[in-house]
This record gives sequence, C-alpha cells and structure tokens, in this order.
Amino acid sequence: MGWQADLAARFDGRCFLSEPLCAYTTFKIGGKAESLVLPGSEDDWRWLLGFVRQKGLPLTILGLGSNVIVSDAGLPGVVASTRRMDQVRISGTRIHAQAGAAMDVLAAKSVDLGLAGMERLSGIPGSVGGALWINAGAFGQEVFDHLVSFTALDQDCGLVRKNKTEVAYGYRKVEGVAGLVFLCAQWELDCGDQGQLREIRAETLRARADKQPLEYPSAGSVFKRPPGDHASRLIDACGLKGLTVGRAQVSTKHAGFIINLGGASARDVMELISRVRYAVRRKTGVDLELEQVPLGL
Repeated sequence: MGWQADLAARFDGRCFLSEPLCAYTTFKIGGKAESLVLPGSEDDWRWLLGFVRQKGLPLTILGLGSNVIVSDAGLPGVVASTRRMDQVRISGTRIHAQAGAAMDVLAAKSVDLGLAGMERLSGIPGSVGGALWINAGAFGQEVFDHLVSFTALDQDCGLVRKNKTEVAYGYRKVEGVAGLVFLCAQWELDCGDQGQLREIRAETLRARADKQPLEYPSAGSVFKRPPGDHASRLIDACGLKGLTVGRAQVSTKHAGFIINLGGASARDVMELISRVRYAVRRKTGVDLELEQVPLGL
C-alpha cells in the first residue's frame, strides 16, 4: 500500500483503488485498475509522470474510453483519466480545448457560434487527446484539418509544443506522439452560416443514429479503412454480420462495429476480431488493420 498511499495523498478524492474500468469505457468492458487517478492540471501530470518513473510503475492514460478494449484482468499500476481536464475556450475563430474535453462538445460549441470545420465531427465519442492521437475523423472531416498546434508533456516532464506543420499525419495515424501526454490543443476555424452548420450537425447525428448501433455499447469502428475500400463492406460481403462470440457480436446494423450485447468480455471481443480478420483475409486477401487499441491484452 506504500505507493498507493502516496498516490491517494496527492490526488485526495481523485484516487480510486481496484476501480472497475468497465465504467470508464464506451464498450462497458474491462477489469479493475490497480489504481485510477483523475489529474486536473499540468502540475498533476508532471507529478504523476515523475512518480510512476520513480516507482517503476506502468501508466495507462484514458480519455473518455472510446476506441479501446480493456483486459478482463484489468490494468496494473496507475490508470490516469483526462476527463477532469475538459475546459473549452473560444475566442473569435480560435478554439482552445484541454485534452479531456469531448470532441462532440467542440463540434456543438463551434456550430452554435457559426464556426465551420468541426460540424461533421459531431457525435464522435472520444476526447480531444484521443482524437489527436489517431487523427480521428468522420464524414470527410478530420481532427487535424483545422488544427493549429498542441501542447503535451514528454516522459521526462518536458513541455512539448508542436505546430501542425511539424507533425507527420494521415488517415488515423499521427507520427512522433508516442510517449506524449496531451494537455491541450488549438484550432483555427472558418466563419460559416450558423443555420447551415446546425443542419449539417443534425444530419450528421441522424446519420450516425441511422447507420450505427448506438443502442449498444461499443468502442466505435473496429478496423481502419483498407485502401480503396471499407472494412464494413468486406465484412458484410463475407457474410459475417451477426457473428457472435460469447456476448460480443458483429453488428447486424453496421458490420464495422462489434457490440456488447450485455456482459461481453474482452476475451469475447478479441476472439471475434480474430475470426473476422481470418475470414476476410481468407476470402478477399485483405488483412484488416485494427483501429481499436487493446490495453493489457
């Protein structure tokens, strides 16, 4: 209990031991974190990074828990959630957001102010930090489209500020960010027609509800889009909609999603992913690349 007592003393009221991680993921799957903390400032993160390095503890960072598959056995060491760092500030056409802010909040706020560039990101379930990590996107827009810069801490607690022009990025890929802890980011948006932007946001949210299995827990799109095709089309063409392992199922509504029917385990999900990849590779020759991130698996 030595190091956990130190952790609890620093994060008074924001440190939880043996915390079930299923409550922190959109899949509603995951065992217990040995310890979970909620940093609320840059100073908290600096202290935490120094602490885990000194104690030799593993550190896992979670945003809003989308796009991840957490082990049924849980995660050792320290899990740190960014959800308390959720401030969003807008000045003119510039948006400044902390890493734990929900991307959908940015989309909604920008639309309400008649600012264009994030309206088709509406409904993305992740945080700013998670979206930056993979250059999240939807319906033709990506997080890096209007990005100006981001600020992060490296593993030595050094402050890193990078302009978008200094970063190599592409479809669901950002290079040079491994080991960074995102703190905040800035975007420069365009002035647009508020009414039109509100309609685009509403259409985007309707399209998500119509096409995606939002009535079930999931972690979003399971696989990256193969060049010149869509993972969902390939999975559907292989007759895999409805394929089930335990309580995990390839959605009958959208083949690109694996859903939790209630009580699914990470083991169920990973076995189902393996079967889907095998079937698609055998029938089409395409090796589907996982977009979701397994943690502790």
